[in-house]
Amino acid sequence: MKIQVLNQKGSKDSKIDFPESMSAPYYNFDLVHQFLTTYVNNSHQNTRGQKNRSSVRGGGKKPWKQKGTGRARAGTIRSPLWRSGGVTFAHVYKPARKKKVNKKMYKAAMRSIFSRLAKEDRLILLSDLLISEPPKTSEVKSLISNLNISDVVFLLPEKNNNFEIASRNLYQVQVQTVDSINPTALINCEKVVLTHQTLESLSKRLSK
Repeated sequence: MKIQVLNQKGSKDSKIDFPESMSAPYYNFDLVHQFLTTYVNNSHQNTRGQKNRSSVRGGGKKPWKQKGTGRARAGTIRSPLWRSGGVTFAHVYKPARKKKVNKKMYKAAMRSIFSRLAKEDRLILLSDLLISEPPKTSEVKSLISNLNISDVVFLLPEKNNNFEIASRNLYQVQVQTVDSINPTALINCEKVVLTHQTLESLSKRLSK
């Protein structure tokens, strides 16, 4: 399978063979689904917590006597019926339970994802990616315009501060590195832009 190489102006440069280490014979839907659900689960911070009636401060004293007031019976101000009371079915904070993704599963799932992106013509390979100093958003905007793309993920071999600064204000533009790939973003975006260095790094990482 061949993949087209473009320059930053959007002109066609050449075609290269898609690395065998990044290709899969078929799209393993079940494996990718399991990999994505595990990734999303491990991404949760699990810092959300609500207070039930026993966790709310105060309310030890009965608000008023049981009879003779004309009001409904009340035993505590911590009741869910009261303002600032406890939540009926509170989500109690629990330590995060991380699920394990072994290397074999990770490599197979990523090979399925990149193979599908290549077959659907959603991969763009750039010969180089240069941003001037100081970084300007207009450069990234012109690059996106030249490539005729909008919803895109730029996958870089390593952290590029200039490119991240220049693209942080652009909607639907994400910047990732080989060390911090978000597989859900790769699947949901319109295009994924790689460089030659990124392709080499990925082919080494995903080799069997």
